[in-house]
Amino acid sequence: MKTTRKFALPAILALSLAGCSTTDNQNAVIGGATGAVIGGVATGSLQGAAVGSAVGAGAGILLGRVLNSPGYCRYRNSRGRLYIARCR
Repeated sequence: MKTTRKFALPAILALSLAGCSTTDNQNAVIGGATGAVIGGVATGSLQGAAVGSAVGAGAGILLGRVLNSPGYCRYRNSRGRLYIARCR
Protein backbone atom coordinates (compact mmCIF):
# COMPACT_ATOMS: atom_id res chain seq x y z
CA MET A 1 0.00 0.00 0.00
CA LYS A 2 2.88 2.38 0.77
CA THR A 3 4.33 1.79 -2.68
CA THR A 4 1.06 2.79 -4.32
CA ARG A 5 0.88 5.97 -2.26
CA LYS A 6 4.49 6.78 -3.08
CA PHE A 7 3.70 6.85 -6.80
CA ALA A 8 0.12 8.09 -6.74
CA LEU A 9 0.92 11.69 -5.76
CA PRO A 10 3.53 12.28 -8.49
CA ALA A 11 1.19 10.71 -11.04
CA ILE A 12 -1.68 12.97 -10.01
CA LEU A 13 0.58 16.04 -10.14
CA ALA A 14 1.94 15.09 -13.55
CA LEU A 15 -1.53 14.54 -14.97
CA SER A 16 -2.74 17.87 -13.60
CA LEU A 17 0.18 19.65 -15.29
CA ALA A 18 -0.58 17.95 -18.60
CA GLY A 19 -3.62 20.18 -19.13
CA CYS A 20 -1.51 23.30 -19.71
CA SER A 21 1.11 22.10 -22.18
CA THR A 22 1.52 21.34 -25.87
CA THR A 23 0.48 18.07 -27.45
CA ASP A 24 3.95 16.44 -27.45
CA ASN A 25 4.57 17.55 -23.89
CA GLN A 26 1.14 16.40 -22.83
CA ASN A 27 1.65 12.97 -24.37
CA ALA A 28 5.10 12.71 -22.73
CA VAL A 29 3.75 13.68 -19.31
CA ILE A 30 0.82 11.28 -19.46
CA GLY A 31 3.00 8.46 -20.79
CA GLY A 32 5.74 9.17 -18.26
CA ALA A 33 3.34 9.29 -15.32
CA THR A 34 1.63 6.09 -16.39
CA GLY A 35 4.96 4.37 -16.97
CA ALA A 36 6.26 5.49 -13.59
CA VAL A 37 3.24 4.12 -11.77
CA ILE A 38 3.33 0.82 -13.64
CA GLY A 39 7.12 0.45 -13.30
CA GLY A 40 7.08 1.37 -9.62
CA VAL A 41 4.24 -0.95 -8.70
CA ALA A 42 5.59 -3.81 -10.81
CA THR A 43 9.11 -3.67 -9.37
CA GLY A 44 8.52 -2.00 -6.02
CA SER A 45 11.55 0.23 -6.52
CA LEU A 46 12.40 3.76 -7.50
CA GLN A 47 14.63 2.50 -10.30
CA GLY A 48 11.69 0.62 -11.81
CA ALA A 49 9.61 3.79 -11.66
CA ALA A 50 12.39 5.78 -13.36
CA VAL A 51 12.74 3.27 -16.19
CA GLY A 52 8.97 3.06 -16.58
CA SER A 53 8.75 6.84 -16.70
CA ALA A 54 11.38 7.11 -19.44
CA VAL A 55 9.85 4.36 -21.54
CA GLY A 56 6.34 5.73 -21.03
CA ALA A 57 7.34 9.27 -22.00
CA GLY A 58 8.97 8.07 -25.21
CA ALA A 59 6.02 5.86 -26.07
CA GLY A 60 3.60 8.71 -25.34
CA ILE A 61 5.36 11.04 -27.75
CA LEU A 62 5.62 8.43 -30.52
CA LEU A 63 2.02 7.25 -30.20
CA GLY A 64 0.76 10.83 -30.03
CA ARG A 65 2.58 11.75 -33.22
CA VAL A 66 1.29 8.71 -35.06
CA LEU A 67 -2.30 9.24 -33.94
CA ASN A 68 -2.26 12.95 -34.78
CA SER A 69 -0.43 12.73 -38.12
CA PRO A 70 -1.99 14.88 -40.86
CA GLY A 71 -3.10 12.86 -43.86
CA TYR A 72 -3.54 9.69 -41.82
CA CYS A 73 -6.79 8.41 -40.39
CA ARG A 74 -7.74 5.78 -37.87
CA TYR A 75 -9.89 2.90 -39.12
CA ARG A 76 -11.37 -0.25 -37.62
CA ASN A 77 -11.38 -3.50 -39.54
CA SER A 78 -14.15 -6.11 -39.46
CA ARG A 79 -12.67 -7.65 -36.31
CA GLY A 80 -12.69 -4.32 -34.49
CA ARG A 81 -8.92 -3.84 -34.56
CA LEU A 82 -7.73 -0.25 -34.90
CA TYR A 83 -5.22 0.60 -37.63
CA ILE A 84 -3.79 3.80 -39.14
CA ALA A 85 -3.57 4.44 -42.88
CA ARG A 86 -3.68 7.31 -45.36
CA CYS A 87 -7.07 8.97 -45.44
CA ARG A 88 -9.27 8.07 -48.39
